[in-house]
Amino acid sequence: MLQPLRLDSMTNKTARTQYELFYWPGIQGRGEFIRLAFEQAGVPYRDVARKPGGLKKLGNLMKSGASEIPPFAPPFIRMGTLILAQTSAILAHLAPRLKLIGRTESDRLRAMQLQLTIADCIAEVHDTHHPVSVEQVYEKQKPAAKKRSEVFVSIRMPKYLGYFESILTAKRRMKPWLVGSRCSYVDLSLFQLIAGLKYAFPNAMRRLEPKMPSCCQLFERVSKLPRIAVYLASERRLPFNEKGIFRHYPELDR
Repeated sequence: MLQPLRLDSMTNKTARTQYELFYWPGIQGRGEFIRLAFEQAGVPYRDVARKPGGLKKLGNLMKSGASEIPPFAPPFIRMGTLILAQTSAILAHLAPRLKLIGRTESDRLRAMQLQLTIADCIAEVHDTHHPVSVEQVYEKQKPAAKKRSEVFVSIRMPKYLGYFESILTAKRRMKPWLVGSRCSYVDLSLFQLIAGLKYAFPNAMRRLEPKMPSCCQLFERVSKLPRIAVYLASERRLPFNEKGIFRHYPELDR
């Protein structure tokens, strides 16, 4: 079985860093995008809220005065004295350190552009089951959720995935990855987005897959990366459920 990279095989800067991830226990959620980056890089990290007393630590760091600019909500990471929130910002900060993006500024900016587009899609996925208010349970907003899902499944989801398909199939690129010549954090995030959509909207995804062969190939390519394959088969990879972002309600997937 493939083991995480040894600390002495990393740069001195990375070896001295202790990564702590703070996210709600029991769900993949937005924290999963960060977990995938850590897993692919092979660096040790602590999933704090999954440990005894971790949820209390998470809450304490969100309180006013806990840091100069405390997080509004998870996920956030702690690296030494730095506390940083927002999935896209975290990934952009971590990627050069974890060697999950190229060295050029153009690669980093393009990756950020794509990651923010993925974040936009994730927000719309969440709104399919909570279109009225995040404070209300799904059962109290089912009629609105059905209307929102119909638009998302028929228009928005094909538009988002079609965008990524067009990037992967552009003749001027002819590369298997979204940015650069090797797997970056954006490829991991697109994998997670597609995995979530397959769970939440299996019927819609089956109809779409013939139209997005390059996205499907990237999904398979990422799933077979040695460290990712080990992670996906481990207990650290929680299953999707109806408490996270990607939820499967059959009435929304018609």
